[in-house]
Amino acid sequence: MSDAGLEHVVTFCGQCSCGCPQLYVDHDAAPDRRIVLTDDFGQRIQMSEGQLRDPVEHTALDVGNEIAQP
Repeated sequence: MSDAGLEHVVTFCGQCSCGCPQLYVDHDAAPDRRIVLTDDFGQRIQMSEGQLRDPVEHTALDVGNEIAQP
């Protein structure tokens, strides 16, 4: 994946050299594909800002903790 044209927002973890997941904004992409998530396997997910907002809001409300519990 070429990072050309992508604005880096955050690296998740960043405490190692394993190629941690990263979040970018692609200002040149269509609005429904502007947010780019990459993983350490070279895969990428593109989504809209609204699609990203929903899981972020749920995480802020600790819904993520409920998923982790058996």
